[in-house]
Amino acid sequence: MTSLSVETLAAAATEPITSAGTTQLGIAVLAGIAVIVLLITRLKLHAFLALTLGSLALGVFAGAPLAKSVSSFTAGLGATVAGVGVLIALGAILGKLLADSGGADEIVDTILARAKGRAMPWAMVLIASVIGLPLFFEVGIVLLIPVVLLVAKRGNYSLMRIGIPALAGLSVMHGLIPPHPGPLVAIDALHANLGLTLALGVLVAIPTVVIAGPVFSRYAARWVDIPAPEHMIPQRPSEELEHRPSFGATVCTVLLPVVLMLMKALVDIVVDDPANGVQRVTDVAGSPLIALLAAVLVGMFTLGRAAGFTKARLSVTVEKSLAPIAGILLIVGAGGGFKATLIDVGVGQMIMDLSENWAIPTLLLAWLIAVAIRLATGSATVATISAAGLVAPLAAGMPATETALLVLAIGAGSLFFSHVNDAGFWLVKEYFGMTVGQTLKTWSVMETIISVVGLGFVLLLSLVL
Repeated sequence: MTSLSVETLAAAATEPITSAGTTQLGIAVLAGIAVIVLLITRLKLHAFLALTLGSLALGVFAGAPLAKSVSSFTAGLGATVAGVGVLIALGAILGKLLADSGGADEIVDTILARAKGRAMPWAMVLIASVIGLPLFFEVGIVLLIPVVLLVAKRGNYSLMRIGIPALAGLSVMHGLIPPHPGPLVAIDALHANLGLTLALGVLVAIPTVVIAGPVFSRYAARWVDIPAPEHMIPQRPSEELEHRPSFGATVCTVLLPVVLMLMKALVDIVVDDPANGVQRVTDVAGSPLIALLAAVLVGMFTLGRAAGFTKARLSVTVEKSLAPIAGILLIVGAGGGFKATLIDVGVGQMIMDLSENWAIPTLLLAWLIAVAIRLATGSATVATISAAGLVAPLAAGMPATETALLVLAIGAGSLFFSHVNDAGFWLVKEYFGMTVGQTLKTWSVMETIISVVGLGFVLLLSLVL
């Protein structure tokens, strides 16, 4: 994936905008992050405003001129949105088409019709993983919760035995697999190869979601044995439709961008000749923009028209899909601005200089940084963006495989122990009708398992690749 943010900023400012020493820079970083954390957690300020103010505070504490700090922030914001904003928008459109057309319900119903008894938790994790590819985490929860509650009620299953696998599938996709915003921003910041990161992400995601989903759900069901709250079962989108797209067409549409990006990565490895005609075609078709755009255009026919949508209804669906992501785009952009400010005040070079004497591996360092920011802010996206900005200089000169693993280590760290400062925590608590303590014993522990197990498999891959 071509990165605009870091390259543009590096070309514009090869020298730091301040001559602050290592101690002052270290204090500036801690102060900047502290401002962001306090504004989000204590004052409940929106993450976009918190990241903006934190970036300016970082520049001030580092001794940089305010005008230079503003320039760095705005350049980083613009470059980041230019790099990933369109991809986030296309992913939102595809997700909305999947939900409103009944395609998601078709996947759910088809798989559940073939799963019985002990196979049901495995069916739930499969459903969540497939549907979670193009959907944002919160949208995926809203879409899957009715299914989880209905299956638990009608099949007389423990709610945790069904719910944990579904939540694990969504969470792993959100943290490790592009085109979700966090992984995309990290790929952009670290100049990682998107196709390779996607392929390695799938390798890490499969065993991670198995352990955190179906396996852990056995213990979660013993710790918290509660029935499905009937008052929380909402109407499913497809109940108002006369027709739904077929299972095969829906799955092919969802997996189309993934297949195109993986095909590009495979051809790049096998052929490795930019002049080759096949590689030139796959380089275009497998680029994130074209892959997602192709899926959206195909989805308008295989999902929208198959559900009986008129041209006007399709237009309304697309329009409604874009409004909810405005906040996400602003947060991601502001995170890019914070990252650019970190680089321009010289923090990147400081970390490179200090890391020469550190005995801690780079992958573990990236994970720990993401964990610390995740625990403090409660936001996986903020943790990913900030950690990527801090460790970006360490990725310079890394082999493509190691850079991809660095992205995955950051993604794993960003999921660590969701608690009361995370909106996802409260979303799960209310939908499942749990107490705070029960949510900590199930959802929070599951997130921690995903983070730790994900890191473990990333480290294993780093030993063999």
